[in-house]
Amino acid sequence: MKRFNKTPDDADAEKVIDLDTRSNVLRDSGPKCGLNLVQLMGFFVLCLMLFSVLFSVSVVLRDPPSDGVAEAFAATTVFEAKQSEGLNKDASDSVDLQKDELLGGLLAAGFDERSCLSRYQSILYGKGLLEKPSSYLISRLRKYEARHKECGPYTESYNKTVKELRSGHFSGPSDCKYVVWISFSGLGNRILTLASAFLYALLTDRVLLVDPRVDMTSLFCEPFPEVSWFLPSDFPLTTKMRDLNPQSARCYGKMLKNKSIANLTVPSYVYLHLAHDYDDHDKLFFCDEDQSYLHKIPWLMMKTDNYFIPTLFLMPSFEQELNDLFPNKETIFHFLGRYLFHPTNRVWGLVTRYYQAYLAKADERLGIQIRVLDTGKGPFKHVLDQILSCTLKENLLPDVNKQQDFTSLPSGQKRKSKAVMMTSLSSGYSEEVRNMYWEYPTVTGEVVSIFQPSHEEHQQTEKQMHNQKAWAEMYLLSLTDVLVTSGWSTFGYVAQGLGGLKPWILYKPENGTAPDPPCRRAMSMEPCFHAPPFYDCKAKKGIDTGVLVPHVRHCEDMSWGLKLVDN
Repeated sequence: MKRFNKTPDDADAEKVIDLDTRSNVLRDSGPKCGLNLVQLMGFFVLCLMLFSVLFSVSVVLRDPPSDGVAEAFAATTVFEAKQSEGLNKDASDSVDLQKDELLGGLLAAGFDERSCLSRYQSILYGKGLLEKPSSYLISRLRKYEARHKECGPYTESYNKTVKELRSGHFSGPSDCKYVVWISFSGLGNRILTLASAFLYALLTDRVLLVDPRVDMTSLFCEPFPEVSWFLPSDFPLTTKMRDLNPQSARCYGKMLKNKSIANLTVPSYVYLHLAHDYDDHDKLFFCDEDQSYLHKIPWLMMKTDNYFIPTLFLMPSFEQELNDLFPNKETIFHFLGRYLFHPTNRVWGLVTRYYQAYLAKADERLGIQIRVLDTGKGPFKHVLDQILSCTLKENLLPDVNKQQDFTSLPSGQKRKSKAVMMTSLSSGYSEEVRNMYWEYPTVTGEVVSIFQPSHEEHQQTEKQMHNQKAWAEMYLLSLTDVLVTSGWSTFGYVAQGLGGLKPWILYKPENGTAPDPPCRRAMSMEPCFHAPPFYDCKAKKGIDTGVLVPHVRHCEDMSWGLKLVDN
């Protein structure tokens, strides 16, 4: 037999049945009257209900809603209005953020955000561009992208040119010409030279193709829409190009030296040796007359460890174009670096996790990049002395009070926090600075935290994870508010350019002694060209190229180097 749970309605029904049973008993056993008990009770309940309804209606009609009801209604209305306003504001912010994501038009739209998060997320870390790029630069970049799409790897034009390159027979002038950047030297050098090669390609209407070597694809996202900038593995000169050197038969400097150019038809390719050990004939690359000849050659293979852009500004054939592209001369690497170099998702994860964990909540972020060129195993006391002398003298770090254990602040004043990120192959320098701020209070009451992401002990140029960490650290340094860098270091040049920062440069120590003064403020955020030519192409004689124009000067950290400054 099934059992059912009783509901409230069932209980009420039982009560009614009981009443009916009782009434029947009474009716049968007692005297009859005009109104029985059940009818009286029903009439009484009906009267009570009617009275309750009439009373409620009279109250509602007589009095307005209470303040509590009115406030609740008003609050709901305001919330809905604010919600609508918030949605509109979010939509407006989204449009502004989208504009900022593309860095004022510097970057092209149309990329899959998931494939390269850094392209769209860098703006979230407070690093927009220092200033708006020129409209001419933006238009030239869009034209370059269209040309790269037409001529890039495995396009019809590329396949035709490569087929002729493989056979050695050219049918005539090619619609597409190329400059191939050969991967060479450390990561900082590679980033600077790749920017140089791209600007040269832009000026000469060539397409830039990048030798990926062992790690370039793991470091950098594709910068151009739809077509890769990486040289395909089946490129016919892949093996040969990595062995090219100043003694190679197709080295342009050697061809000039041997006077073999006049006896040749236009060759299929020429090797440009622009590394620090190039000779006077190689340096003729920076003469307009030689550029006229190189313009005819379909493939230029370039190997360099120099940021050679400053010397391009000394060439009359490029002068006007460069002035139109970059009205402010010291923004060149700032713009080109932010346009070309986007960390891959793997590297971007290293950047964002570290930033959020150690740097994001600080009131101020100071970056200190240490590159020691001395032989022997560090850390070196004179280097530490120089770092502290510079940062304390320039008020970049607060001094410590060795006479007290605690520094009190006026009532209500909040302690400011300063996060200091130090990068070095050695952990010794950051440990010493960290200990100083642990053992003694600052005279200002500031809370100083010292961090160092990695300490690889020695440079490992061909190791992929080493270079991923190095690239992440360069980018993290660029996200700081104030920067100190080591003289001669391309690592520091990259960080300052990407961040739009004029760093304090630590002079290179000599004879194991800290320099005096220890550092100076950079006159521009541009990198230094370490091995420029000193040659007047028209007069065909030596000349100091650091005094020819006001926007090309000698570097702060290397007296013979050249760098660009704003007029």
